[in-house]
Amino acid sequence: MDMVKPFFNKKETFNIIGAAMEVHNELGSGFLEAVYQEAMEIELNKRNIPHDREKRLKIYYKGTKLKKEYVADFICYENIIVELKALSEFTGEHQSQLLNYLTVTKKKIGLLINFGAESLEYKRMVK
Repeated sequence: MDMVKPFFNKKETFNIIGAAMEVHNELGSGFLEAVYQEAMEIELNKRNIPHDREKRLKIYYKGTKLKKEYVADFICYENIIVELKALSEFTGEHQSQLLNYLTVTKKKIGLLINFGAESLEYKRMVK
């Protein structure tokens, strides 16, 4: 019988948050989200964190694939969705976006990371 990997791996989320902290320490706040996304990919590579950038997420309705797709900023370790923001603060809309990504992928954990505030903000979400 195969062992099922736990969906909530604190070490993996800790590694991703550490990479985000390094990016924020180096760049500070005030850049566009695309700048942080590019820097984050460099940092993920330096730390050997497996990831897919700008992963397209298919959406189905009653078994039919919809034309509309979501795009996650990163999927790390094959099971953690990482959504980046560069805003003054998170809103419920941003949390809903990440929950939708978790729903369509059937993944269990997501990280919402905000580089726009003076200090790095992040929220871990488990579905």
